[in-house]
Amino acid sequence: MVDREVIQDTQNGFTKGVSYLTNSVTLNDGVHSISGQGKATDFIYLDFWKAFCRVPHNTLLSKVERGIVVLGLNRSHAKNALSKNLVKMMSKAVDSLKSDKKVRTVVFRSEVPGIFCAGADLKERAKMHSSEVSSFVSRARATINELANLPVPTIAAIDGTALGGGLELALACDIRVAASSAKMGLVETKLAIIPGAGGTQRLPRTIGVSLAKELIFSARIVDGEEAKSIGLISHVVEQNEAGDAAYRRALALAREFLPQGPVAMRVAKLAINQGMEVDLVTGLAIEEACYAQTIPTKDRIEGLLAFKEKRPPRYKGE
Repeated sequence: MVDREVIQDTQNGFTKGVSYLTNSVTLNDGVHSISGQGKATDFIYLDFWKAFCRVPHNTLLSKVERGIVVLGLNRSHAKNALSKNLVKMMSKAVDSLKSDKKVRTVVFRSEVPGIFCAGADLKERAKMHSSEVSSFVSRARATINELANLPVPTIAAIDGTALGGGLELALACDIRVAASSAKMGLVETKLAIIPGAGGTQRLPRTIGVSLAKELIFSARIVDGEEAKSIGLISHVVEQNEAGDAAYRRALALAREFLPQGPVAMRVAKLAINQGMEVDLVTGLAIEEACYAQTIPTKDRIEGLLAFKEKRPPRYKGE
């Protein structure tokens, strides 16, 4: 049984449950109601060892795989649409991971079959004043930037539809894995707006300027196979009966990352991300500065010792 603390706020009509020894964060916005009150219930489950989620993650992750953190969207009644409350919860979840040295890789997935994220909550958006829309989009953009700036590798597991803000969320991850049946697209121009949470910047950086313009101008939706062919995703997998093939492939990738030196992983990501925004000469200087950060670490010495002794290294992130 996972240790849990449940805090109930009857005045505001929500219950928040926090699970400490697991390896998933479930963002569940408005799926349940408190008995007799009829108001939305929000859950955040934080974990690093076992799983606490509707989907039995404990069949996929073991205690030896600590460091893999799963962020799961679960707003089934709205196809995981990004509401104000869900964006707020996402921001808190991502913020909690920034400085936690136990975190080695983050996998972002959906708990809702057939859906990754449908984009913004248009029903909520229709009720907003124009000034509220601008504020919300800024908050969503900032939250997705926070995800992009996490210091550890991030993987988006796209087992269903990812449209608009949902695809922008996935684009902020380092690696994207999708089922062949998944549907993806930046469709905002159909609504007489443009992608506002990084899509106009991250899509051309991912697939090239001309093709990104074509997809945004046409609001075209592509499946997993086409997404792989144009470089939008790194891996495409056939969907399984459980509907979690991309998630399983993402976990396999995360397991490949675990044995590597934690400090090296963080500075490698920093070197790549910063280097891609500058010219080659400046990028090489960034690489040199990042390499220098690994030289005084205990992990570097441990790596050399393990090589000499012909054994797996035991890295501690120091």
